[in-house]
Amino acid sequence: MKVAIGGQGSAFLLKEKVKEYLLEKGYEVCDMGQTEQEDSQFFFVDTVEGVAGKIKSGECERGIVMCGSGAGVSLVANKIKGIYCVPCESIFTAERIHAFNQVNMMAMGAMVVTPGKACEMAEAFLKSTCNGGALEHIKKVEEAYFK
Repeated sequence: MKVAIGGQGSAFLLKEKVKEYLLEKGYEVCDMGQTEQEDSQFFFVDTVEGVAGKIKSGECERGIVMCGSGAGVSLVANKIKGIYCVPCESIFTAERIHAFNQVNMMAMGAMVVTPGKACEMAEAFLKSTCNGGALEHIKKVEEAYFK
């Protein structure tokens, strides 16, 4: 599976750990995040747009975005049509967001999860398979009211 990943600022080191872990597990990784820790010109909106673009184009199946809390990147991601992002703090949630809700992007916070847990969460999210889910219902609401 090919996955897009991105993080900036406070999440740079976490993104690097998760990326390294996923590569070791055999995933193809498109790094759309900050490439140097000191890059102050990189804004978290840029990383979300980059990851979302890879998903929307079909180049990547899923994406993982990171910031300090996971909240900012998930708020931005959910403004992009066709992107469904949930911030996660547990392996349980990371696995189920795709399995039951067909989410295509997961967010996490570098100030919230440890690198080890972040790697386990990323793998749980990427390994999960869809069990039906609520996406069709979500899309009906989306078409009527949002995006």
